[in-house]
Amino acid sequence: MITIAGAGLAGLASAYELAKRGASVTIFEKSAKPGESSVARFAGGMLAPFCERESAEEDVVTLGVQAADWWSQVTLVTRHGTLVVTPPRDQAELTRFARRTSHFTEVNGHAISELVPALAGRFERGLFFKEEAHLDPRQALADLTRAVQELGVGIQYGRTAPARVNLNCTATASSLPDLRAVRGEMAILHCPEVQLSRVIRLLHPRMPLYLVPRADGLFMIGGTMVESNSERPPTLRSLTEMLSAAFAIHPAFAEASVVEIGAGLRPAFPDNLPRLVEHDGSLHLNGLYRHGFLLAPALAQQAAQHLLKEACA
Repeated sequence: MITIAGAGLAGLASAYELAKRGASVTIFEKSAKPGESSVARFAGGMLAPFCERESAEEDVVTLGVQAADWWSQVTLVTRHGTLVVTPPRDQAELTRFARRTSHFTEVNGHAISELVPALAGRFERGLFFKEEAHLDPRQALADLTRAVQELGVGIQYGRTAPARVNLNCTATASSLPDLRAVRGEMAILHCPEVQLSRVIRLLHPRMPLYLVPRADGLFMIGGTMVESNSERPPTLRSLTEMLSAAFAIHPAFAEASVVEIGAGLRPAFPDNLPRLVEHDGSLHLNGLYRHGFLLAPALAQQAAQHLLKEACA
């Protein structure tokens, strides 16, 4: 029996990989309901390894390129790419972004209009990352929970994990040294007047933002990265910046309904890369930071291989 602490993104992905390999797995989750305390519920759900290379190491691309195929096994993945744009005054940001990334096509205003008719005439230049994808984080967590249970994984909700488990996936609740919290803030908007099927990244010198389409006229906008341990709701300043960015992408967002705002603390190591760490008698999978849905599959595979090799030793 392999025991896991935490039924969030990392714990569920690891349980899925272990169960597929024939292991018997039990997850202990302190929350009473699925996904109730998972910071992944505030994620954008972007499977965008090439865009993330702009501010991350090459390892993010290497580990993340297969994420869309992995997630397609358990949930709906939309493979419509990522369009990166910027206001005319910030064209230097687009040039800088292009220098640090790859696997994109430079597009002009006409091409943007063809890719995203709703943005016709709004941007003169952009970068289109055709190979990227996105998913709905909350639906993906629900589907992954169902998938692991169908494979025989037991999830004990409302149960604190034993002091020692085989795999600890408790994010910022972990006692790992050097782990810190990076605050992320987001808003969910309802604006059926705007028809978008691709992720839009709006570059800005102070705070790049992303707009992710979801079903039924919903959009998630986010992007703040604040070094903070506070879980209070988003600040007025960050909300103003996010909503202004939505308006800059399309003026119809001025009439959008704000369905939800939220903030979560994402675990990060000093280099902002996730890792497997042996600590206090347990293997830890932690530090998924802003790349959770992108990197969880690869890290879960590594964790499963490590634990099964250890069990056979």
